[in-house]
Amino acid sequence: MTFWTDALGAQVRYRDAGEWRTRSLEAGDEGDHVIMMGGLTGHVEGFIRNVVPLAQRGLRVYAIDCLGHGYTAKPDNVTYHAPIFTEHLLRFMDSIGAERAHIVGQSLGGWIGLWTAKEHPDRIGRIVFATGAGILLDDEARKRESAEIHSRVQNVTRRAVEEPTRESVRRRLEWLMADPATVTDELVETRYRIYTLPDSRAVMPKLVAEQPSEENRVHLLTEADLAALPHEVLVLWTDKNPTTPAEVGRRASEILPNGSFQLMKDAGHWPMFEQPEEFNRIVGDYLTRPSS
Repeated sequence: MTFWTDALGAQVRYRDAGEWRTRSLEAGDEGDHVIMMGGLTGHVEGFIRNVVPLAQRGLRVYAIDCLGHGYTAKPDNVTYHAPIFTEHLLRFMDSIGAERAHIVGQSLGGWIGLWTAKEHPDRIGRIVFATGAGILLDDEARKRESAEIHSRVQNVTRRAVEEPTRESVRRRLEWLMADPATVTDELVETRYRIYTLPDSRAVMPKLVAEQPSEENRVHLLTEADLAALPHEVLVLWTDKNPTTPAEVGRRASEILPNGSFQLMKDAGHWPMFEQPEEFNRIVGDYLTRPSS
């Protein structure tokens, strides 16, 4: 069985986000706008089990390939630091007529959500920060840990994209998951075909070099940045995340003025794909609850 059966009722659209053609998996025609974004070298198939169930909660849901990812435009004349991803997100929001949107951001997608909320607070509603990246706590040990995680993610991802094979793609995906059996042949083939697109081969090494680079660390959100964010933020973590430990997410939720924390069990870096029913329940409840 294909995982595309989970997306029955959704549609794949290609929208003009300014000059950047953007792929989106969409469902729902009423309610608040919700934009879902994945991690470094990720793609909309990571959210394929979430778009329709969340739309059934009365939301307009768009899972997008971020700039440089999936089947979205991969320009070679930009620097793949946090501000360019925010620019792409805002252009996409303009293309769908969304003055304001909730963000479900996993890994890099969470960083984009928080950075956009910091720079353009009126455009962002609630945020689900799922196994997110982009946080820099003040503690010196945590700072060293953050730098080590960036380097590790960059190295493991570089190996997968520079000379992609189905075996290297599978290893990268299995590293993300709590249970390697979650990685199906279909998921491997999907990512392999994306990695071997001509524009992916041309630009993704640049993306992987720049996004987790030392230079981009100036765009990490500090404790002071988090303390100044007024947005409601659900920090959603897992017990088997292979990158940033849950303690970092929990601490971030305590610093955020309107933060909350929830830990999912038996999931790694992709809780939306590994434990979709629980993920959809938690996120759906959070995004549809009445404003306080």
